[in-house]
Amino acid sequence: MNRQDAVLSMPFAKLYALLVQKAIKKGRTRAEVGTVTGWLTGYTPEELKNAEESGLSYGDFFRQAPCLNPRRAEIRGAICGERVETIADPLWHAVRCLDKLIDGLAKGKPLTKLLPGFSGPVI
Repeated sequence: MNRQDAVLSMPFAKLYALLVQKAIKKGRTRAEVGTVTGWLTGYTPEELKNAEESGLSYGDFFRQAPCLNPRRAEIRGAICGERVETIADPLWHAVRCLDKLIDGLAKGKPLTKLLPGFSGPVI
């Protein structure tokens, strides 16, 4: 099993908890992680909570996303040595976009700079 398949088969709840933990360690909030995740995937806070409580895999979380944000194509930069904008596989691209967004959040970037077109409240 390659690295991508291993990540995609992991439980969503486990990986999401790690993303939340990373952000909180850097002074950000769980709500901000939810806002970033919702912006990217179209999940509502209630749907995110349900996904955490289900046995959903990380890959299925993205496959079943209500509406992947079309502006995710504007996310640029490297995450773990991989340039987000050059990833051809749509599923892996969405996964790496979330990684990049959480990384930016942990680095202190405001949501308005992190999320193209974002002007809404933190949910």
